[in-house]
Amino acid sequence: MKLLFRFVFCLLCLLLPAAAFAQVDINHADAKTLAESLSGVGLVKAEAIVAYRKANGPFARVEDLGKVKGIGSKTIEANRDAIVIVEGTPETPPPMYRGP
Repeated sequence: MKLLFRFVFCLLCLLLPAAAFAQVDINHADAKTLAESLSGVGLVKAEAIVAYRKANGPFARVEDLGKVKGIGSKTIEANRDAIVIVEGTPETPPPMYRGP
């Protein structure tokens, strides 16, 4: 029984960090992905992020999310570690990394 417990515990320790550090690219993610990935951001706010991005171009900094109606500094700070900025517009995503 102890062996089973240790196995399950080790498995959880390996899997939880990956879920805790999931990141979302706010310049390319669709509204559904944003809503599922960001704390305090539902579908309405996520759609506002996508609409702002389409009207004004890609976000240059995480703080630029504050320009979107309904997104405040508390929401930005709560999600800072989950947000990444990838260059390129949503219509032309950056090329895939192919390795050496």
